[in-house]
Amino acid sequence: MMNVQVKSSNGITLVPVASKLMANRKIFIEGEIDSEKACEFVKEVMLLNAEDSQSPIDVLINSPGGEINSGMLMYDVIQASIAPIRMFCIGRAYSMGAVLFACGNHGRYMLPHGELMIHEPLLGNRVGGNSSSIKSISDSLLETKRKMNQLLAKHTGKSEEEVEKATGFDHYFSPEESVEFGLCDQIVGFDKIMEG
Repeated sequence: MMNVQVKSSNGITLVPVASKLMANRKIFIEGEIDSEKACEFVKEVMLLNAEDSQSPIDVLINSPGGEINSGMLMYDVIQASIAPIRMFCIGRAYSMGAVLFACGNHGRYMLPHGELMIHEPLLGNRVGGNSSSIKSISDSLLETKRKMNQLLAKHTGKSEEEVEKATGFDHYFSPEESVEFGLCDQIVGFDKIMEG
């Protein structure tokens, strides 16, 4: 964990970089999305809302995606936050990371070399069991696919049919293609993140 020196009347203190950035209302979704990261995200958004529900929170995403249920918890929090949440893709936002990025209601920004990827939901483990169990898993996966497509349609302005066609394979989007598809609002430089 990287630390930064902070000067105060008590002298110099070492503070984790993430804490210093959070004090500036910048939080990160990085790496694989799982239940632990989702709960950490919820706590950070709760704290920043309690401190100031008017100033924007900047969420910086660099993630290959991850668990759908954990991502949906984060989605619900982003949608319900009283403080406006601005989304920044600072590298890649794939799969569930792309859904979270696209759901920003107060600005969705990509750095010039960022990349998004959307696709159908995937099974996390090998499928096993009897035919009834496999049918149940298949039905559940199709329902999840429908929900994900509805969310992407809602946040991109595309029809569910257009989204279904785009998610039928691993569909990678450059920043320009992301804007054109409605996944992103604007391509920005690093200075936009530093605005505060």
